[in-house]
Amino acid sequence: MDVKQINDLLLLGRLDAPGLFPHLEELAGASTVFKFDFGLEELPEAPGVLIVRGARQYGKSTWLELELKKSITRFGPGSAFYLNGDDLASPEALTEAVRACLSLSPSRSPLRRIFIDEITSVPDWQRAVKRLADSGELRNVLVITTGSKASDLRRASERLPGRKGRLARTEYLFTPVSYAEFARGGGKAAFGAQAPLAYALSGGAPIACRELIAGGRVPEFVIALVRDWIYGEFAASGRSRSDLLSVFTALMRFGAAPCGQAKLARESGLANNSVAQGYVELLMDLMVTASSFNWDASRNVRLPRKPCKYHFVNLLACLAWHPERIRTIADLAAARETTRGQFAEWAVAQEIWRRRAIRGDEMPEVMLHWLSKEHSVDFVLAPDEMVEVKWGEARPLEFAWFPKTFPRATLTVVNANRFDAGRVKGITLEDFLTAGISS
Repeated sequence: MDVKQINDLLLLGRLDAPGLFPHLEELAGASTVFKFDFGLEELPEAPGVLIVRGARQYGKSTWLELELKKSITRFGPGSAFYLNGDDLASPEALTEAVRACLSLSPSRSPLRRIFIDEITSVPDWQRAVKRLADSGELRNVLVITTGSKASDLRRASERLPGRKGRLARTEYLFTPVSYAEFARGGGKAAFGAQAPLAYALSGGAPIACRELIAGGRVPEFVIALVRDWIYGEFAASGRSRSDLLSVFTALMRFGAAPCGQAKLARESGLANNSVAQGYVELLMDLMVTASSFNWDASRNVRLPRKPCKYHFVNLLACLAWHPERIRTIADLAAARETTRGQFAEWAVAQEIWRRRAIRGDEMPEVMLHWLSKEHSVDFVLAPDEMVEVKWGEARPLEFAWFPKTFPRATLTVVNANRFDAGRVKGITLEDFLTAGISS
């Protein structure tokens, strides 16, 4: 069904027409339906521009169809219309498409909404929205946009100053399904005590969560969907597929150890630091990785010139290129010890990123760690709140140095063993995913 047919049905209020909401129709036959939670519980009724960005295969289009259907149901036929950025080749085409939707909207409609899926496919889309806002055509309209690049949030803020309305919040990152939702949707029943590891394998992607719960493994077609998306984004930016593979290989090899961009370029066979930086930044824009900078405790500042740690915050993307081809919990258990340790640390990194994104932090993909000649801490969430991650069991005596080094801070050790040693506390990965910490 094309966009014109969709909007004709929305204008008539024919919500039961087959093919109008393909993602919702597919979901109706799914064994498990997960609740979306990324900080936007309900669309505002006030006009403005909402920008929702998230990785592919995490449910943005399904959420958009759900909200589109709810809008028509609540506010009547013609109160909301749909556009697809993949069908629009230029800002001019987007401008005309929005105007066409506005011309269809009944004057009696209590509010007007336009949903634009994958708007990032339209080059320089902000120019079209700016033109429409400046002409007053969006004065009483809520525009909801989705896309797959986090950098669009920053570009939109820079290029749409004062044109996103008076909404309390206009920018959102579409986050993975929470562990609590995974457990509720059958993950706990299917995997028992190993449910946190199964959740980590899924990366919180709904399609991977359902397949794991149903069959115990991440199937190859899900892996292919992720690969095709990322390959496509890098090809569109003019970057080499073989170089991307080399970068992924290097990131897997270094794991969670600090690595400078010069070393990353050298190990990946890239021309120079700037080229390596370009690959890393695009992976961050796609919400695949995060950069963790060394933290100077004495000055409470990050040290950008020191080597970074690169965390995968989309573990499904990590699986897609991991050399050990991890698809099941058994595969993870049979993996090398260093691989298991990396995976545990990246599972925590993904959850930290998820919570920060829901909270609305400006750059959740920028993290901190602390490193000295003798000791290290994986995550510095605040000067008085830190997290260390271990795959197996940890003991309080291993961290006897911590209260002396940081007399006012607490350390949460995510491991296989619970303990309470004052300001050093041990919790399991499941504890962290269900309750965890405040930051």
